[in-house]
Amino acid sequence: MNIPFTSEEFIRVIIAYNQAVWPMQIVLAAGAFISLALIWEQQEFQSRIVSGILGGYWLWMGIAYHWIHFTAINKAAWGFGALFVVQGALFLYDAGYSRKLLFSLKDSGVRALAWGFLAYALIIYPVLGTILGHPYPQLPTFGLPCPTTIFTFGILLTSIRRVPVHLLIVPALWSLIGFGAALNFGIYEDIGLLVAGIVGTLSVILRNRKLKSRR
Repeated sequence: MNIPFTSEEFIRVIIAYNQAVWPMQIVLAAGAFISLALIWEQQEFQSRIVSGILGGYWLWMGIAYHWIHFTAINKAAWGFGALFVVQGALFLYDAGYSRKLLFSLKDSGVRALAWGFLAYALIIYPVLGTILGHPYPQLPTFGLPCPTTIFTFGILLTSIRRVPVHLLIVPALWSLIGFGAALNFGIYEDIGLLVAGIVGTLSVILRNRKLKSRR
């Protein structure tokens, strides 16, 4: 992969982002744990709130990370940011209008896989990153694309309704793009991103088919 920036430049962007947005990392992580509490039981209104939270995350990543910080070393980040903003708008549209998603951690047919992705994004990712030599502020914190994309797949896997395929496109693409770049820079905790992208996408599609066959 031809990457137009060095690993040192990439790490500097992560550090600049973490220092500029502090203490938003705490707020973003708190929103994730609140989301888990909201979708423990199958509830329409709570699911809409979680869709809104996901929308906020993707807007944040597109604007606060890609457009404001990542564009300093990679002009392609303008396009990445636009895709993330579109993804955020799609989640917000679901929260406010289409209401196609209904989450339940308690009743999910792929509960173990969903919990695995969620635990990896929120707990294992930062611990592993620190062990592998990326302590804060070098650490890609929650609210940055890689851990938050893994979290998104975990949430989508808990939907007891069919997940619209258009909600999978940008996360799946980023799981490939982000992993390829991160691997070049030795950010091996992002192996989980590739696993989440491939396994998560296939699992959601298979679950969609099962839900369709039951109708």
